Amino acid sequence: MVKEDRLLYTFLEFAQTPHRSGEEQLLAQRALTRLRTAGLKAHIDKFGNVIASLAGKGEPIMLNAHLDSVDPCTGVAPIVEKGIIRSDGRTVLGADDLSGVSAIIEALQVIADGKLDHRAVEVVLTVEEETGLTGSKNLRYGDLRARMGVALDASGPFGAIITAAPSHNMISAVVHGKAAHAGVAPENGVSAICIVAEAIAKMPLGRIDEETTANIGSIHGGTATNIIPDRVALEGEARSRNERKLRKCTLAITEALEKAAKKQGGRANVQVERAYNGFTLSEEDEVIRLAKKAVAAVGVEPRLEASGGGSDINIFNAHGIACTNLSTGMMHVHTTEEWIAVADLVNCAQAVLELIRLDH
Repeated sequence: MVKEDRLLYTFLEFAQTPHRSGEEQLLAQRALTRLRTAGLKAHIDKFGNVIASLAGKGEPIMLNAHLDSVDPCTGVAPIVEKGIIRSDGRTVLGADDLSGVSAIIEALQVIADGKLDHRAVEVVLTVEEETGLTGSKNLRYGDLRARMGVALDASGPFGAIITAAPSHNMISAVVHGKAAHAGVAPENGVSAICIVAEAIAKMPLGRIDEETTANIGSIHGGTATNIIPDRVALEGEARSRNERKLRKCTLAITEALEKAAKKQGGRANVQVERAYNGFTLSEEDEVIRLAKKAVAAVGVEPRLEASGGGSDINIFNAHGIACTNLSTGMMHVHTTEEWIAVADLVNCAQAVLELIRLDH
């Protein structure tokens, strides 16, 4: 059985260990030690990912979580009160995704303690997930045997099983106008800021439909109030679980910039880059069947859901590993109000244990 005190200790220790994206080295070492203690062969690859394996029956299942968290995550001071774990309000908690990391390690320790029969397991704890899925994008996939996997990196009440996630286009642009003195001869200038303002007003942004979203996330330009700004850079994104809708939305954003620039006498250089591809799994896929059984075995009704966000599982599915994502119970992630219930942390570890032991 899962040991709540040990699991909680692991989570609190990990949360207080530096885990900012790009600064996960100490945490990776601590996770490595825990995995080796549980009997796994483990190493850290050249990108900082923790890779481990445990021999067992049948084809291996991959277990995944990521080691990093979004800022502010330095100096986390967890508070445990009335069964809830939260930060002191100055930082995120780090349940995204140290809840997943801790649950995986606890389940494997239970297997080791009880010398329980289990399926073969491969563990992949990635780095820099929050800043571009860097760890998963740089794995040596030829070294992994697993053809299916479960990540523990979805937010919301415990019991959700992610069956689909969107493709994601990153959109960057540099808009050029013409500089002029804003007080003496503004009519001689072309404001890049005005071009961008007109373009954004015509873009489809926010929630487009149940499958599609778009956002302009940053704008930088201008140097002084007395100069007509001749350059603005902006970055945005479009996501959709429907490729046709994604193309349409991306094109609308691109054309809005180009048309506004042409109309006002400037120019726009727009670039579109695919960040990752979406995926869709069926209720008939083995990994979904196993995940449903594992969640149900904990006494929670499994919920199949489609996601609007991306994660390491987008990359795994693109490399031929049918991978789903389980919610760990972490709430209000990416904010200083992030929290998780101790009971959900235990449920998560118990579900991982059920996954490892299913059908054996």
